[in-house]
Amino acid sequence: MAYTLEEIRSRIETVVDPSRGTTLKDTNAIKHLGIDSEKNAVVLLLEIGVKSPEYTAVMTRLIAKIIKMDLGFAGVVIEYEQMRIPGLGKQLKILGIASGKGGVGKSTVTANLAMALKEIGKKVGIIDADVYGSNIPKIFDVEDQELQGTEDGNLYPIVKNGIELVSAAFLMGDNKVLMWRGPMLGKILNVFFKNTLWSKDLDYLLIDLPPGTGDVMMDVKNLVPDAKMVIVTTPHISAASIAIKAGFAAKELKQDVLGVIENMAFFEVDGVRHDVFGKGGGETVAKALEKDLLGSIPLGQPVSGHHSLFAPSEPIGIVYLFLARKLIKLMNA
Repeated sequence: MAYTLEEIRSRIETVVDPSRGTTLKDTNAIKHLGIDSEKNAVVLLLEIGVKSPEYTAVMTRLIAKIIKMDLGFAGVVIEYEQMRIPGLGKQLKILGIASGKGGVGKSTVTANLAMALKEIGKKVGIIDADVYGSNIPKIFDVEDQELQGTEDGNLYPIVKNGIELVSAAFLMGDNKVLMWRGPMLGKILNVFFKNTLWSKDLDYLLIDLPPGTGDVMMDVKNLVPDAKMVIVTTPHISAASIAIKAGFAAKELKQDVLGVIENMAFFEVDGVRHDVFGKGGGETVAKALEKDLLGSIPLGQPVSGHHSLFAPSEPIGIVYLFLARKLIKLMNA
């Protein structure tokens, strides 16, 4: 029996993209469908949430069963491409910086990782998604700036120290508190991802996530399902126990957790180490999540006089360069 392209499409559209939990029809994922009459094979181009062997192998098996066993074709050729929001380059690497609780220095880690990536030669942007406690504008000394836009409603990121930045704080007046519920938070993330005019040659986009496991983490998963995650903790047992929950939440959402960063790990005076906030929290989180402890960042103040950003020549700046190089390898693996 000969099948039309419409009939083949209707059968394939029922397959679920396991990286998004939605059918191929729901996401209009079939970008090309054709028949190679000489080989009696179906040829497909599919756009999926996360292009990785973990997911493509599952989908290939399901589609091959439909095409070969149910419809009687001799074969199927499938090419997968990564789903990406228009305006975000196909090669852009996206990294979420998460923590279980506030006060562990997550925003400082985000900012210094961005600076280290830039020092290595990468073009970097930051989305300050910690909408209830935006710190990125303060860290980069751009609190008094406003986002500029186009007539059609798109926004230009603010550029400071070569880093492109957007933050909810740029959309509000001084000292105003954001009192939005989940759906409104989703809207502001849509603006940051879909209506921000990021440079087309951006290499890395870091997302400073709010502490905890709320709506923002789930919205990020829906908007950029291929985003990787890093969990930040301190050595203190209370921070570590909550960081574990954040890590498990990310894994539950099927986000790829690259590892754990331990911030404020120790304070060194005249070569003597002082464990100000306890010891072992980073290792505890890493072990629980079955991930690597990527590095430990000591307590300290920038020698340059800046309140948060470390120069690449400073000891802590060198730690961030080490972490940045390690993350580059992990995200390109």
